[in-house]
Amino acid sequence: MILTWLYAPGDRPAVVGKALRCGADAVIVDLEDAVAVSRKEYARAATVELLAERPPVPVHVRVNALDSPWGGADLAALAGLRGLAGLRLPKICAPEQVAAAADRTGGVSLYALLESALGVERAYEIARAHPALRGLSLGEADLRADLAASAEEGLDWCRSRVVVAARAAGLAPPSQSVFPDIRDLEALAVSCARGRSLGFLGRAAIHPRQLPVIERAYLPAPEEVSAAVEVLSAARAAPGALALPDGRFVDPAVVASAHRTLALAARIPLH
Repeated sequence: MILTWLYAPGDRPAVVGKALRCGADAVIVDLEDAVAVSRKEYARAATVELLAERPPVPVHVRVNALDSPWGGADLAALAGLRGLAGLRLPKICAPEQVAAAADRTGGVSLYALLESALGVERAYEIARAHPALRGLSLGEADLRADLAASAEEGLDWCRSRVVVAARAAGLAPPSQSVFPDIRDLEALAVSCARGRSLGFLGRAAIHPRQLPVIERAYLPAPEEVSAAVEVLSAARAAPGALALPDGRFVDPAVVASAHRTLALAARIPLH
């Protein structure tokens, strides 16, 4: 189960190498925003070399936008590499873009990044675009600019929209977008708690120091685990709806939630 994703620039192999060893559940090698135009070709070649063998943790690659001068070449170069766990497609605003990428990559797991009002509006259509699509997430910096949202709360509707669209399409809960201030870990923890309350699972990071904060925010607290164990014990003893001594009502939905809590605590895949 992946809770922490760490971005690393594709044109800096030494930084990517450190990212692979710093404790993130998965690494996202970025060929897009983190790489200057003059270094796009080098970043792609370095990433192809990296992924010729399987790395120590799953590696996803954020390619350049599919309508950019580099997106098509990124897909062609990366598809089929032994060490590639998934491709992240930026600036997706239509299901046809996902289908076209899937046709060119032969079964690679794809993840769509929604970074515009149009992309969010079409979230469910995009989520159902192709069986190769395994997840949605937001690109909040671009989305904030597109919406001219001046406050953090201005994106909450979009966040909920993506969570609902992903779950309605049978996809895993989305991970949160990056938190841009690498120094303010307290604010990061608050933001993660809010994301978890909205239905997100895990978060992308841009610095290793953010990883423990994200993991703590998304792993169940000891009291949550204890409550889940109590619910499941009661459900096994008396199947059907019942009330616990402290007044909590237990029905099949509560039991399912308890199973998810224990699965998350054990870091096993959720279904």
